[in-house]
Amino acid sequence: MAEILDNLRQYLAFPFVRYAIIVGVLVALCSSLFGVTLVLKRFSFIGDGLSHVAFGAMTIATILKIKNEMPLTLLLTIICAIFLLRAGQSTKIKGDAAVAMLSVGALALGYLLLNIFPSNSGNLSGDVCAALFGSASILTLTATEVWLSIVLSLVVVGLFVFFYHKIFAVTFDESFASATGVSAKSYNLLIAVVVAVIIVLAMNLVGSLLISALVIFPALSAMRLYKSFLSVTICAAVLSVVCALLGLLIAILAPRAPVGPTIVAVNIGAFLLCSLIGKISGR
Repeated sequence: MAEILDNLRQYLAFPFVRYAIIVGVLVALCSSLFGVTLVLKRFSFIGDGLSHVAFGAMTIATILKIKNEMPLTLLLTIICAIFLLRAGQSTKIKGDAAVAMLSVGALALGYLLLNIFPSNSGNLSGDVCAALFGSASILTLTATEVWLSIVLSLVVVGLFVFFYHKIFAVTFDESFASATGVSAKSYNLLIAVVVAVIIVLAMNLVGSLLISALVIFPALSAMRLYKSFLSVTICAAVLSVVCALLGLLIAILAPRAPVGPTIVAVNIGAFLLCSLIGKISGR
């Protein structure tokens, strides 16, 4: 145990390790806050669909040889989030069909473009695997990327806190919210855009295929223990931050453990534990 703590202190002495932990914790916090709303509104599939879109957008940025991929990826993902919201309200294309169409299309086109225009690294399988399942890129963040992530995360948390009551109303009863003067369409749009921002932030952490786990698992785990919206949200935020921190530390101390899958595995363990506690306590 003493050796593990000594190794951990040595790793924490490096700035890039501290950067990874800061960004990882912030991304986990943001994901959990809006994850509860997505689960309750049965919009969990939107997170999965937008994560595939983010992969396609990142591919375009790679082909165009853009050094900082985040702005273009963020822009395209937000545009697709708005499209999905509009399509979900259409009678011609149902919401789940629009998500499936955009998700599969973006994933396929992204991989196709990577094959037609291979990246400078020359390691196509490695590039794709890193983009889909996360990689050590979370440990190579620059100070600029860290500050950008911090600013975006603070914006996401600020929006959730400032519009908490409106988000609560739209989450449980859109018709009643509209009757009381709340613009349900506007707040649904806000939720979709914020989820797009969260997904782009989380790509370096867990990869595009595993992002939805950060959104779904903490919310479902918290629902096994609490019933009120506020209690579930707070519990989900705490669980998400703890799981992300624990997963990052395990991945740092165990070089063979990839960051993304390790964090998801810890979230799965937390879900099973919360389910057991909830069953024993009869909640």
